Amino acid sequence: MKPRQKITNQNNLFFNFEDTLNQKHPLYILANKVHWHLFEESFSLLYSHDIGRPAKPIRLMVGLLMLKHIRNISDESVVEQWSENIYYQYFCGETSFIAGVPCEASELVHFRHRIGEKGIELILKESIRINGEDSNDDSVNIDTTVQEKNITFPTDAKLHKKIINKCKKIAQEEQLPVRQTYTRTLKKLSIDQRFRNHPKNKTKARKADKKIKTIAGRLVRELERNLPPNSKYQHDLNLYKQVLVQEKGSKNKIYSLHEPEVCCISKGKEHKKYEFGNKASFVKTDSGVIVGAMGFRNEYDGHTLEAVLKQVERLTDKTPKKAKVDRGYRGKKQIGETEILIPSPPKKNLSYYQRKKRSEAHKKRAAIEPIIGHIKLDHRLNRNFYKGIVGDNINIMLAAAGFNFNRMMNKWKSSFWHFFQTLHLLIQNLFFIKIEMKTSF
Repeated sequence: MKPRQKITNQNNLFFNFEDTLNQKHPLYILANKVHWHLFEESFSLLYSHDIGRPAKPIRLMVGLLMLKHIRNISDESVVEQWSENIYYQYFCGETSFIAGVPCEASELVHFRHRIGEKGIELILKESIRINGEDSNDDSVNIDTTVQEKNITFPTDAKLHKKIINKCKKIAQEEQLPVRQTYTRTLKKLSIDQRFRNHPKNKTKARKADKKIKTIAGRLVRELERNLPPNSKYQHDLNLYKQVLVQEKGSKNKIYSLHEPEVCCISKGKEHKKYEFGNKASFVKTDSGVIVGAMGFRNEYDGHTLEAVLKQVERLTDKTPKKAKVDRGYRGKKQIGETEILIPSPPKKNLSYYQRKKRSEAHKKRAAIEPIIGHIKLDHRLNRNFYKGIVGDNINIMLAAAGFNFNRMMNKWKSSFWHFFQTLHLLIQNLFFIKIEMKTSF
């Protein structure tokens, strides 16, 4: 049901956030800069008017999502910290202190599902608007990175063991007869799999892997025989069979049973040969604002450009004139009205000034690399805990929005610090002038 309207004209007589909080605090300023009514108008259409219990206020849920990615904390932590932090409460629309928690952590999951990718894109659009003129550059910088999924490093032996455990669980839930549980056998085989890199253990470990795969296939076939046709577990059984038949060179391999859409992406890094997740593309202005963030599976970088530039146009109502990319985007030199600039040896007919300008532009493009590093470490892009392809896209856009909000908050902090520093120097100079005047007399 649609959330109830808050009564805001009955304020607390003794304690009010407006009169108590530091009005130069970045979160206080951000709370008054965001156009909350845009979210109210857009998301209220997703609620029923008369069925079910009243939902939590939209500003509260949107504010919690923003704070989560600004502060790099989990759903559980942001709900817990909200009850302790008065600036968090003011940011989410409260006028006086509330001691209890605002909602259950799981309600944030349901809210993300309710608003979907379009709703998250609206939050990203608002974060771009907050940054003002810095987001209106004619030239942009584009690069991709890998957003890793919250899965263990995949090996065939791990997947086969998980299939065995899941088959046992299904048989227990449905009370199906199982000829053998293989508990003692699996324990012995697990011991044989240890220290597989030692020359004496290689053959024994390989045989143990093969035996575990055979047991997994046997249990899957037994479940198929005992379960009725078109049962609710049919999709899971098809997934298990696909894992059992896949080989080293198979295409569209399954790397995780709970996240089958995960891709294996090789980025050529020395410290990490392969990353398991999806590709994320970011668009940054020369001023440092993220104006585009999209998720892909494992496409060639050049094939992601068109979709990303369309998103930039949607979010900024403006088509960039130039897009600077690295050599991984080789292929297209023009997409619509946007010129694609790729590093290459300068042509002989270019003047020294033109060569220098182009060189400086590509040096500026390199600034997107540390920004992606900050988004990963500070705004929850390093490991994605959201489920499915939709979860991949939501996490990418929320991480970009968190970076944009945080960028503006840091800017306000530095401006206030600069103001107080100049004021301190001015007072100090006046003090010394006064002393000099006294000594001269």
